[in-house]
Amino acid sequence: MTKRILFYDSKPYDIEFFERANKNYGYELKFFKEKLDKETAILSKGYNIVCLFVNDDASDEAIKILKENNVDLIALRCAGYNNVDLASAYKNRIHVVRVPAYSPYAVAEHTVALMLTLNRKTHKAYLRTRELNFSINGLMGFDMYGKTVGVIGTGQIGKIAIQILKGFGVKILAYDVYPDKNFAEKMDFEYTDLDNIFSESDIITLHCPLTPQTKYMINENSIAKMKEGVVIINTSRGKLIDTKALINGLKSGKIGGAGLDVYEEESEYFFEDYSTQVIEDDVLARLLTFPNVLITSHQAFFTKEALTNIAETTLKNIKDFYDGIPLKNEICYRCGQTFPGCDKMKKGRCF
Repeated sequence: MTKRILFYDSKPYDIEFFERANKNYGYELKFFKEKLDKETAILSKGYNIVCLFVNDDASDEAIKILKENNVDLIALRCAGYNNVDLASAYKNRIHVVRVPAYSPYAVAEHTVALMLTLNRKTHKAYLRTRELNFSINGLMGFDMYGKTVGVIGTGQIGKIAIQILKGFGVKILAYDVYPDKNFAEKMDFEYTDLDNIFSESDIITLHCPLTPQTKYMINENSIAKMKEGVVIINTSRGKLIDTKALINGLKSGKIGGAGLDVYEEESEYFFEDYSTQVIEDDVLARLLTFPNVLITSHQAFFTKEALTNIAETTLKNIKDFYDGIPLKNEICYRCGQTFPGCDKMKKGRCF
């Protein structure tokens, strides 16, 4: 019997890349524009698998309905899983798999693009010259060479960002709960604590997951420790930054610029077209008024290579599940890790 997959929060590019990848699998695919929540979970009736993205809400209430509809598997087409109630999924015996590394190059390259654009104001120069304004007043930046960049999180994305940044001749300070000393020696940078990164860095870039420990790691206290005019880049998770604290830092001049590909309340707006409507989120609206804030709509991952990898890995995760083989990309509800990083998974499965 052909397995049926329901895609929530589908966009045209999801349809294009998944239909292309599915030629090797033969699943029945159904794409819905609606996001998953407790109201739309009922749409899963008759489907074996639901495929979710970052703004779907797999709450306990939604998962209970998925279980009633005999859904076997939640297949995330993203790396993050903070939008899934893992304890509820475990209790309801629904496995959860993800795509842990679709293209770290895409995100790292976008990170550096944000830095350079924000610094050299090329987005403003483009708009000026389109109107035949060739003045360079107000477009002054700074040399990257010789500056100190603090990299918080040195997983795959953080490491590639470091490799790129080293080419600019910057000094790297890094922080990670699990520092890779061999990589640090190879790339000639040092690990240090967060306080030192806050106080010494000219630019700070975030590449860590959102956990209870990292939520709002950029806040009033941490900003107070930073250099005057520090630039903050976030291509990871929106809630790593307390946005109200960020706004206060921008208003005071303590923060010289912010490049954000994510926002803590982005689910209502990002990936959608609101160009003819009024933004009701006053915090986001305030952020958009700053001339030294550059916001992109969670597009750091958005390359052909990444979308190809996302589709291939997601469908392979589903095949592995039904073939009964170890799920290397299943998320353990106990520790949030994937096999084989999790030593509690028996035979490569959470249960």
